[in-house]
Amino acid sequence: MKIIDSFIDWLGVQKRYSPRTLVLYRSAVDEFYAHIFPEGEIEAGEEISVLTPLNIRGFIAGGLESGLSARTMNLKLAALSSYCSYLMKQGVISSNPVKKVFRPKEDKKLPEFYTEKAMGNYFESLTEERQEQEGEEPFPVLRNRTILLLLYAGGIRRAELCGLKITDFDPERSVIRVLGKGDKLREIPIPYVICQELLLYLKRINREFPGNSDGYFFLTDAGRPLYPAFVNNVVKKELEKVEGFTGRKSPHLLRHSLATHLLNRGADLNSIKEILGHSSLAATQIYTHNSFEQLKNAYLTAHPRAKNGGNNGN
Repeated sequence: MKIIDSFIDWLGVQKRYSPRTLVLYRSAVDEFYAHIFPEGEIEAGEEISVLTPLNIRGFIAGGLESGLSARTMNLKLAALSSYCSYLMKQGVISSNPVKKVFRPKEDKKLPEFYTEKAMGNYFESLTEERQEQEGEEPFPVLRNRTILLLLYAGGIRRAELCGLKITDFDPERSVIRVLGKGDKLREIPIPYVICQELLLYLKRINREFPGNSDGYFFLTDAGRPLYPAFVNNVVKKELEKVEGFTGRKSPHLLRHSLATHLLNRGADLNSIKEILGHSSLAATQIYTHNSFEQLKNAYLTAHPRAKNGGNNGN
């Protein structure tokens, strides 16, 4: 439908949503209409008249009954709400029907993360590989290691890594500039030792790909800019080499890991929020739950009644 096409164009141009988000939003709206019109025949004007709280509740209920999670259906609701807001701006409808629909309650899920020991094992294994290497290591080996290093050291998102340019790295100030969600620019401090690693990598990529006219920080083996699936494969391949990495192996878990490790080592939430590029402190506070075990251990170690089975002074 043309109205959906114009909505997606508006999201891309005015809201600057990522291509992946545009696909998800388009899919959600299409699924809603497929639920209302299972035979696919929609008469003129019906695409507007069916936007009612009752129909939207039915769409959500149908998704939950089919086994989709509350989180998934809430994401679809967010897309429908954005769609209805767009129609309001166009004067097509007078109110947003999604506002009258209760959102399914989601189970609270704490972010997964890798332990400091596991990350230490990974970087130690790289040092050992270097020492055993005879001659210059292949460029893909160096690149993949640097990708993991920067994902963890900077806590940057996968899309931010793919879009990173060589000029975004300022070795004199030991920072990288990252263009995050909503085109928000932030600077991330990088430890001196890691800056030296990045400089060594840049010398190599400039030699391997002198024609890197767009100046991307990372390139594929064929000299093209990185793409999400490529980064996923690199992370999975690298972490499978070392013990201690169970479950999912993804770029986002490296980001979660940095946030958790920073918090465990005493960094304040506001600083972590700025490094991760969160728009609100609420998004950062989820990491406080992951630090509960450390808090518990410190409490039991320090509490006078927790020592010797609580028999102190008896």
